[in-house]
Amino acid sequence: MAVNLNTPNPADLLPVAGVRLGVAEAGIRKVNRRDLTVIELVPGSRVAGVFTTNRFCAAPVQLCKAHLQEAQIRALVINTGVANAGTGEPGLANARATCEALAAQLGVAANQVLPFSTGVILEPLPVDRLVAGLPRAVADLRADAWFDAAHAIMTTDTLAKAVSSTVEIGGRKVTLTGMSKGAGMIKPNMATMLGYLACDAAVSQALLDQLVREAADLSFNSITVDGDTSTNDSFILIATGRAGNTEIVDAASADYRKLRDAVVDVSIRLAQAIVRDGEGATKFMTIAVEGGKDRDECRKVAYAVGHSPLVKTAFFASDPNLGRILAAIGYAGIADLDVSTLRVWLGSPAESVLVAEHGGRAASYREEDGARIMKEAELTVRIDLARGGAAATVWTCDFSYDYVKINADYRS
Repeated sequence: MAVNLNTPNPADLLPVAGVRLGVAEAGIRKVNRRDLTVIELVPGSRVAGVFTTNRFCAAPVQLCKAHLQEAQIRALVINTGVANAGTGEPGLANARATCEALAAQLGVAANQVLPFSTGVILEPLPVDRLVAGLPRAVADLRADAWFDAAHAIMTTDTLAKAVSSTVEIGGRKVTLTGMSKGAGMIKPNMATMLGYLACDAAVSQALLDQLVREAADLSFNSITVDGDTSTNDSFILIATGRAGNTEIVDAASADYRKLRDAVVDVSIRLAQAIVRDGEGATKFMTIAVEGGKDRDECRKVAYAVGHSPLVKTAFFASDPNLGRILAAIGYAGIADLDVSTLRVWLGSPAESVLVAEHGGRAASYREEDGARIMKEAELTVRIDLARGGAAATVWTCDFSYDYVKINADYRS
């Protein structure tokens, strides 16, 4: 039931020089489905990542953080079906065993492998089945496997999510390809999402570390489906250096700005795909807040509206019960907000109407206008706080009956 989202065309997903991917059926949770992915990186590749802020972070997240500090990363391994979270020391041992097994297959050190898991929390990882599947995934390694890998990392997703782009930097064509997964347990500060974006640009490790945070902040940390921050969220940015451009070392340079814009664009498209495929989603909603004193307070308001179950269920029903938006703005946590100067618009690609001003319903607003707009699949709530020049945008979706059904049956 994805909102204006299609399965990517395999022909549109571009190989990234220095990256190979392979998938396999390991039977980790269900039989006859691809559930294991290996990504191999050429020597000299640089890798940066951001991870969940959940204090109950999964064993693979803990290991990823350590390995990124210790070694030059040569491979990633991703399993779906079991999250290996809430599994204590045995979970860490299983994550280590996964890294050791893949390292032996590829001839690298165990701490040069990053492990990732997604799926059911509080269940032990069937590491024997995972390890047994690794030779098949390694044998499948190829540069043009992004389409297969995007399918193999899915859980409750209804569609695979993958995007490619190119940009010219320093007279060289730089290729970017990324994939993501996620549909539920999605909230800012990372979510039950995995995101992997590879490019062949040459860029310093310090700038790559900066860029992954910038891109995450403007994309994966600006989405919400249900307000639940997961235990396993990870966004990984890879630069293989094979494009042949002069290494980018200056954040103020035109080359860095070009790379940053390209990475952010792909990241936003991958993040929005998660929301469009939100569990049971029928509406894709943009919450755009402007006129704030700073970006943080704009984000507070956007998140308050985007998280609100009352707002989300009203949008599902196409019910212009728009007072729920005002209520969410009011409890967002801005103590000195002057609601008499605030304005709210409801919009679609075809039209936009002023809903609220001067502390109440706009004199020009007619409920039939709101009802007509709310029938659209894509909607924008625009909020002007009239306090300054800052702005922020959050993307979310509605809550439907199917959201409850999907999560009630998740473990079956």
